[in-house]
Amino acid sequence: MELTSAQCRAQEAIQSERAKSEPLENVRVVALRAAIAWGHEASFRENREASKQRARTVAEIMQLQRQRTADDDVIKSP
Repeated sequence: MELTSAQCRAQEAIQSERAKSEPLENVRVVALRAAIAWGHEASFRENREASKQRARTVAEIMQLQRQRTADDDVIKSP
């Protein structure tokens, strides 16, 4: 299963909250680093998801154009 940007953002928020509320400094530091890492991963996933969506949109447009061309060819045929 592939992580989504939403899952990464949720983990980022959890770790960020842990970093703010933890009484032990070493645990706060680890949680803060984890939150930063989850934030980077979320950004990567958001870019990847946007790229996949653009590719799907382009594929749909191309399919519609092919369909329109095929329909025009049928109409023009005697």
